[in-house]
Amino acid sequence: MSAASAAEAVLDGAAGIRQWQEDLYRDLHANPELGHQETRTAGIVAQELRSLGFDVHEHVGTTGVVGVLTNGDGPVVLARADMDALPVAEATGLPYASTVRAVGTDGKEVPVMHACGHDVHVACLLGAARLMAGARSSWSGTFVALFQPAEELAEGASRMVDGGLAQLVPKPDAVLGQHVLTYPAGTVGTHAGPFLSLGQSMRVTVHGQGSHGSMPHLSVDPAVLAAMIVVRLQTVVSREINPDEFAVLTVGRIAVGTKSNIIGDHAVLELNLRAYSEETHKKMVSAIERIVRAECAASGSPKEPEFETYDNYPLTDNDPDVTARVAAAFRSHFGDAATAVGRQTASEDFSIVPRALGAPYTYWALGGTDPELYRSAAERGALATEVPGNHSPRFAPVIQPTLQTGTAAVVVAALAWLAA
Repeated sequence: MSAASAAEAVLDGAAGIRQWQEDLYRDLHANPELGHQETRTAGIVAQELRSLGFDVHEHVGTTGVVGVLTNGDGPVVLARADMDALPVAEATGLPYASTVRAVGTDGKEVPVMHACGHDVHVACLLGAARLMAGARSSWSGTFVALFQPAEELAEGASRMVDGGLAQLVPKPDAVLGQHVLTYPAGTVGTHAGPFLSLGQSMRVTVHGQGSHGSMPHLSVDPAVLAAMIVVRLQTVVSREINPDEFAVLTVGRIAVGTKSNIIGDHAVLELNLRAYSEETHKKMVSAIERIVRAECAASGSPKEPEFETYDNYPLTDNDPDVTARVAAAFRSHFGDAATAVGRQTASEDFSIVPRALGAPYTYWALGGTDPELYRSAAERGALATEVPGNHSPRFAPVIQPTLQTGTAAVVVAALAWLAA
């Protein structure tokens, strides 16, 4: 059976799961959970996979769930969905909007929302699992469904790897992932090579000498020091990175002082770095450290600066052969709705899993915006203002055809290897 015929046979059951899947999605959206707190979501996933005949492993890493469905001899394909939500107060006005509050990483209670579409990812992968389990005569091999916690904390994938993932699943021939983005719903987009940027945050602490605001001559003012660093950092991308290379350096936070007439003794700057190559990333880090140290010396800082990195996201670099195979399967099934898309400046920890398993991978874009809204906004040059993006409190993918397309995409991509 060809991959296209197998996909048609497996997806023949899609209409029968539509209501269940839409209800599941609404439930997940209304009950979001922060990273490493996804116990309710993980429980739903594990129960569903067991009912379908998957061998299920729970608490992988923290709240990760892995289901393995072996269906005779053949290749192994692993598909991944992330489960966690964000500390965002929902403003969509949807009847199934979240009102959940939970304790965040700082120990304070925060509102919680699926503002990045991970509820879409879970519903699509569970839907694909149902369809694959219900049409086993149409494929052969092993289908692995991996549900990952804490993507938004940049540590869920590594926790699953450290939790023994490689001992729980056979080595995949391909690893697949998708993310709902602000493209028109009903479309899928592939990209070979670097697709999602490497992302990293850095906390820089610089030291001064405190004093009274009326006695600045007795101080080493960390506010002035921090300001000089911020200005100088603007030259890193504009003057040190080749214009052909993508790089972003953002100063997202500065904290200094406690009162208007007190000169503090230190300042904290929090930076975010993005790049599509390790070489460019290393250049930025080197330049940041050089500039900070030089400005500290120029200001007479009494102590060496401190550098701490966190939220480390690896580059998502799609394997060309795997991507070409999936893209061809998408074109066959989706026709003109399957397109090539450009690189995305967002970041993901997805690639940690296939790298740890020694498997090639591809990760594609799934459209989630109402097609008419997208077309209208694009015609007026208003996409940025009228189409809420990921992490917005107004982010709300349309349920259909987003779920239908995302589910079909997982099935079609997996059957590019598993068709009997």
